[in-house]
Amino acid sequence: MGLFSNQFANVVEWREFRDDMLFWIWKNDEIKKGSRLIIRPGQDAVFLYNGKVEGIFREEGTYDIESEIVPFLSTLKGFKFGFNSGMRAEVLFINTKEVLVKWGTKSPVLIPSQTLPGGMPIRAFGTFTCKVSDYDILLEKIAGVRDQFTVDDVRERIISMLDQLLMKWIVREGQNMFNLQLNADAIAHGIMEDLDMEMTKIGISITSFVISNFNYPEEVQKMAEKAAAQSMIPDVGRYQQVAMGTAIENGTGGSAASDMAGMAMGVAMGQQMAAQMNSQNPSQLTGNQIPPSSGQKIPNFCPNCGAKTNGGNFCSNCGQKLI
Repeated sequence: MGLFSNQFANVVEWREFRDDMLFWIWKNDEIKKGSRLIIRPGQDAVFLYNGKVEGIFREEGTYDIESEIVPFLSTLKGFKFGFNSGMRAEVLFINTKEVLVKWGTKSPVLIPSQTLPGGMPIRAFGTFTCKVSDYDILLEKIAGVRDQFTVDDVRERIISMLDQLLMKWIVREGQNMFNLQLNADAIAHGIMEDLDMEMTKIGISITSFVISNFNYPEEVQKMAEKAAAQSMIPDVGRYQQVAMGTAIENGTGGSAASDMAGMAMGVAMGQQMAAQMNSQNPSQLTGNQIPPSSGQKIPNFCPNCGAKTNGGNFCSNCGQKLI
């Protein structure tokens, strides 16, 4: 009898290959005579026997296991199979691609702050990439007890460590609590190194880590946006004009901005009307602002109390009529 039993042949392959899965184990009672191994792009096939790695095949293609795989294994490690039965083995298919994973904090991370005794609650999100780096460690720590390992499994492990790492590297690198994005690259680099150190313990490397954004509480975000807007226009009068114009353009009647714009417009219109009235009919002015009649001259000092008259018709100090 040949090397394999005369039962139906197997096709050893990862048929439902997915980018979000890092490995999958093919299992059967035995690999039979005439069986073929299919390796697709982005895959490695690791032959296991009694839980140990016997050979790794990296080139994509289709192979006859009896004539191409077994002789290689026998040469590599002196691997011997019985001649009265098929080869009892497992094949670990590994996704060799670098996988992009999205991450985000589940709840706000309280970052220590001198101005906030309870800490600043901050959320963050971004992406990281990972790939299988050590097949032996992966087999020992994960594949020995699981038939598959997905991106969600990796994300769950990463997120479980993120709160402490964010706090550690924000405190270390974040010089300005209200502008953490300025130091996002340095914070992300530190987090990536720590995550990679932890994940290599299960045979997976973290090849990149990106913080896309930090999210502050809504109240803090609104204050920051308002301060930024005001800092762009140092002239308060000019800021009011811009705010008024924006409110009119947006038609935000009833809002605070619209109310402020309406008040500003009312004051401006009143001033313009008063100026026009003064220029057209000076006689309508009241009080001390009525100009003197022709031929009369207002003294510079009050003849009664000696106070300076400032051009008025009556003394502002004692009320003495001056003309």
